[in-house]
Amino acid sequence: MERVSAVSRQGWVLFIAVGVIWGVPFLLIKVADGGVSVWVLVFTRVFIGSLLLLPAAMRRGHLRALRPRWRWVVALSVVEVIVPWLLLSAAERRLSSSLSGLLLAVVPIIGVGVARLAGDRDRLTAIRWTGLAVGLGGVALLMGPAAAGGGTAAVLEALGTAVCYAIGPVIAARKLAGADDLSVTAASLGLASVVYAVPAALTWPQAIPAVRVLGALLALAVVCTALAFLLYLRLIAEAGPVRAEVVTYVNPAVAVALGVIVLGEPLTPLIVISFGLILAGSVLATRSSNRPAAASVQAEEAIPATRDD
Repeated sequence: MERVSAVSRQGWVLFIAVGVIWGVPFLLIKVADGGVSVWVLVFTRVFIGSLLLLPAAMRRGHLRALRPRWRWVVALSVVEVIVPWLLLSAAERRLSSSLSGLLLAVVPIIGVGVARLAGDRDRLTAIRWTGLAVGLGGVALLMGPAAAGGGTAAVLEALGTAVCYAIGPVIAARKLAGADDLSVTAASLGLASVVYAVPAALTWPQAIPAVRVLGALLALAVVCTALAFLLYLRLIAEAGPVRAEVVTYVNPAVAVALGVIVLGEPLTPLIVISFGLILAGSVLATRSSNRPAAASVQAEEAIPATRDD
């Protein structure tokens, strides 16, 4: 039986970095939402990110290599940037950053369904079905107070973001494998900039936003977009799409911590219980049905590999 490869030291570093960095946008989006429209927020984020990455991608000469797979570059841009960032930014106008982060913790659970539709033959065992039920139960607990506070539409926008994020890694791993990470990221952000240019221009603020809003927009573009996207694509290449999705176990915890500490959002027992259920459900739902392989992964991932890739 084929042995499941261990996660390298580089993979662990990428996992931790992406997990922390992508837990920060929920806070920054909440801050930026208070000073600019959703269209301007997303446009600023993708435009600055593309300005930072496109020149380097052009110098490396790898953009041309994407032409035969341009449809999949567009698809990745749609499900990783264009649609989810609009939905999430809109949702956070009515939901707290903590709740938004927790709702996105369902990505690995949705990813199980996406993988099945994409041809994954790993069977759904009783444990995995239990994980799906437990995780969705945690989401159901959140939906009551979330819908009451921000409306059902906001909850659906957050869950729609999770669906997009579950699809993205599959496209990246299966259709863009071997493509230059920098070029894929730059092309995706450039395409998103074109899509959002007109709506952003029509809703551009008449006065200069507050310094905290401008700082949030800059951090979103530079750290949480340009840098994080590159790290995430490297993580997918290093650890595979299923393991890469597990980074969403870390994001919600960071989002909740920042929301409570920085924004003073409430940390209720319901939030803690819901997060526990979603996390446990995600772990069980993404567990391999191949017992020897699963045991190998658990044993190897308990101690990071010593090789440097």
